This record gives sequence, structure tokens and C-alpha cells, in this order.
Amino acid sequence: MKPIKLAIVSPYPPSKGTLNEYAHHLVNYFKDKVELSEVIILSDTLPEGVEYYDVKGNVKVTILENWKFNSWTNALTIRKTLKQLKPDVVFYNIQFLSFGDGKIPATLGLMTPLLTKLTGIPSVVLLHNIMETVDLKSAGITKNPLLAFIFRTFGNIITRFVLSANLVTVTIAKYVHILEQKYGVKNVALVPHGSFESADLPDFASEQTKPLQIMTFGKFGTYKKVEGMIEAVAEVRKRIGKDIEIVIAGTDNPNVKGYLASIAEQYKHIPNIRFTGYVEEEDVPGLFTDATAVLFDYTSTTGSSGVLHQAGSYGKAAIIPKIGDLKELVEEEGYAGEYFEPGDVAGMANAVEKLLTDHEYRNELGKRNYIAAASLPMDEIADWYLMHFRKLLG
Repeated sequence: MKPIKLAIVSPYPPSKGTLNEYAHHLVNYFKDKVELSEVIILSDTLPEGVEYYDVKGNVKVTILENWKFNSWTNALTIRKTLKQLKPDVVFYNIQFLSFGDGKIPATLGLMTPLLTKLTGIPSVVLLHNIMETVDLKSAGITKNPLLAFIFRTFGNIITRFVLSANLVTVTIAKYVHILEQKYGVKNVALVPHGSFESADLPDFASEQTKPLQIMTFGKFGTYKKVEGMIEAVAEVRKRIGKDIEIVIAGTDNPNVKGYLASIAEQYKHIPNIRFTGYVEEEDVPGLFTDATAVLFDYTSTTGSSGVLHQAGSYGKAAIIPKIGDLKELVEEEGYAGEYFEPGDVAGMANAVEKLLTDHEYRNELGKRNYIAAASLPMDEIADWYLMHFRKLLG
């Protein structure tokens, strides 16, 4: 069979755009697949002085700065470039705010898969969230009920544009059912999120001698918070009489700039809190290795959790809120965690205390999460996509 020339539309490191890590890890496996002849990444423009690095592999990989976050013309720019490149397939790694956090550029950007299809290039969209399950208020999109209605109405229209692609993949089985039932389509497929790293199984015996550390990782300020975590860990310090480091890894959500700085000021009286800022890819393994457990202080979700898969890859126990998509993901893919009710600081403190004081239970959760992550490595997910690409091409 003729190898496939693949174009990928997605932020890509060192871009800090949302889903950049997912693209990085997927390309890390695409670059050595004999089924591909070339991979061309159409990514967003970088700040002045920052450059994309070369990706080495058996397959030629080219990274192009092709579109700008919040530009109104991204769809036309990407379409023009794809017509010039003439790939066999174009793959979109996106969610609803991939092309902008403004309503208009975000909406216009999501018309790109439709424009691509109209050029005759088969398009595959990995849609990481769907409008029907997003809490607009918690996600920081809008608190106004009228604007929420308008946004959902336009969201339904834009979803139809996205669904006009040859194939739309989602990472949660429920999403397939929702899209098929609501929009009457048959071009939606489930492809699991997959686990980024393939780390060795940790030495759980040595874990007990390491300093205690509760870590959280993400973009904070909307549905991902840290106030409850800080207060819960501070309470557990009093209960068990031990120091516990609080590590907040990541940055502000673009919709809530200044959030983490305000948190640092608000809780400056509480010792041993570390804000890492943006975590480079090479620093991720150390971040998870040092953690005793990973905490998810979420009030809602917008799809599958890459951080949960990373925690599993490093054999870490998770402290998880009982909310929709996240709980479903845990159950569907075999992950495990100690649960608490969203927003319940006392319940979160109880969960933290249980994991820190019950070593055997913590190790059991860590092993289960490692097995779940190892069962769906990103290498296999790349193969799933290659199968779909080949099916489209006939």
C-alpha cells in the first residue's frame, strides 16, 4: 500500500495552546510508522524568539506556523495551506476553544473541517469535548443565562459543521451515543484517549520513604480549582502531624488570567506550597514521580483527562471528584481513585488522609491505574487512527 501523507492541525510544543501535549505524544508514535510517508503539523504561531524544534524519526516531520490563536481567518488560512500541501488525510486535534477564546474566532475556526472536506481532502476530527456535556459557567465561557442559550444554539450549529468531517472521533463512549442520537449521524467513532508515557512500574515499597506530596496539574481558574486542595491538605497536616508538600503544576486558564497569582497571595500564610508554572515536557516525568498522589479539584469536566492517564502511567493513586465524564472515564478504562463530592473540602481532606495513611490501599490504587494506562498506550492509539485513515482512503 502507498504510505499516507498526513497533515495534523493542532497546537504543538513549544506552543502552549490547549491539547499541545496530546499532539506531541501522538506524533511521537506517528513519526516511526511505516504506514506514513510524511507528517506535516499545522500549528499556531509562537511568541517572538521561540521556535519549533526538529522532530526526528523514520518519517519526515515538518512543523509549520500556520494560524494564530483568536484570528478570525484561521479557517481560510488552514484551507489554503492544505490545498497547497495536498495531504492524503488531515487530522484535527481540537476542542471548542482550540482556535480562540473569543466567541467569533472560536466558532469560525471550527468551520475548518468542513472547508477541508469541500476541498476533497478526507478529514478526521478528534473532538476532545462536546457542547452537550460542558458546563459553560464552570468552564469560564459565560455565566449569563441568555448568552449561555445563544452559545449552545451556535454550539449546536458548529457541532454540525464539525460532524461534516469524514470521521469524528471522541474519547468517551457516551459522547458517541449523544452525537448519534442528537444529530442523526453515523460517522462518529470511539478512540480511547490513550496513555502518553510508558514508564516502568514504580517500586511501591520505596514510595513509603519519600516525602509526602499532593500534586495537581492543569490550567486553573475555571472548573479546575486549587483552593479546596490547599485547605484540605492544610487540614490533613494538622490531623496526622506530618508535613505535606502542596504542588500546583501548570498555569492559569486563558479565561482567568491572574488566578494562580491571586491564590498565592490568598494562601501565603500556609507554608510549603509550590507553584511550578508551565511544565516543559522533559520535566513531566519528575513531576509525577515525586508525587505521593495526584488530586483533581474539579467542579466539572470538559472531556477525558490527560492528567489521569499520566498519573496512571507513573502508578499514582488519584483523588477524584464524583462528577460525570471523569467518573465514567475512570470506570470505563479501569482506573481507580478515592472519591469525594465536588466542592466538599472536608470530604477531600478525608480522601487525602486515607491515601496518605493507608500505604497498602494507596499502592493498590496506583497499581490499578498503572495497569489501566499500560493497557491503552499511545502507540496503539496511533495504530487505531492509521486504521481509520486507511479505511477512508479505501
